[in-house]
Parts: sequence; structure tokens; C-alpha cells
Amino acid sequence: MTLESNATRGQVVALFQMTAHGSRPRPVTDVKALVDRGLEGDLHSDGLPGKARQVLLVDAGDLSTLGLEPGDLREQITVSMPGLMNAPPGSLLAIGEAVLEIIGPCDPCTHIGGLLDRPDVEDFRETLVGRRGMLARVSGLQGEGRIAVGDPVRVSGPARSA
Repeated sequence: MTLESNATRGQVVALFQMTAHGSRPRPVTDVKALVDRGLEGDLHSDGLPGKARQVLLVDAGDLSTLGLEPGDLREQITVSMPGLMNAPPGSLLAIGEAVLEIIGPCDPCTHIGGLLDRPDVEDFRETLVGRRGMLARVSGLQGEGRIAVGDPVRVSGPARSA
């Protein structure tokens, strides 16, 4: 599968920084993406380059279908991008001044249901399968750069087949 180069696929709806495990993410209007680290000020960019959990992107449509709000799934970037969950690993997304490389889907865990006060955390975890979002890393193709709410999301190059 190849994604059309430089095609606008969506837009940044909301940005968040996780400041502590178990806490609600803090909304921000813009953030600096750090190559192979994640987003500046986020607990997932703790100085360990190469971590798999650098950035989590979630489609606003999936949140709406689940009756959730941006930030509820502890994502850093909420996008309006139908088909995000179908992006194969290796897909490159140009967002603002940064390029993110899709690693793969984020496996849902039961603690999210607990954080959202769901009575049956396992049932809630099952509803998130295929909708928890996509993990990505900040690629060095473009260097460090800012991402802001309202920025377009573009596929910046061909994606590998999954």
C-alpha cells in the first residue's frame, strides 16, 4: 500500500502533555517535537531516546464514536484524520514543523478504564481495540520542530506495506 505523497489527510484538533502517570493530560496550544524523544515537557520524552511510546495520536472521530473527549485516552495529539488506524507502520506524517513515523497501534490497557471511572475496565478495554490510537516516533527527517493546534496533517512520503 502506498499513501499519496504530501496529501492533506487531516488536522490537529488538540495537543496534550502528560505530566504525571494517572493524571489528566494538560492541554497546550503548541509543543516542540524532539527527534527520537517525543514532545517537550511530556513525561514520555524523559531523556531516553528510542522509546516506543514517544507520541500517541488518536482520531477525533474514534473518540466521538466512543463518547469520549480529546485527551481521555491520554494521547498527546488528537487529529481529525479518518483512517488513521489503517496507516501501516513506517507511514510518515508531516505535522507542523515535525515529521512523525507511525510505529503501530497502541494496545489498549485496563488502567484507562479505571482513570475514566468505567465500571467494567475489561469491557471498556475491549471497546478500545482498534481505536486506542497509533504510536509514533519523532523522525529526524526534518529535525526538531513545533506542532500547533490547527496544523494540517500530511502524508510526507510513501508508507511500507504492513
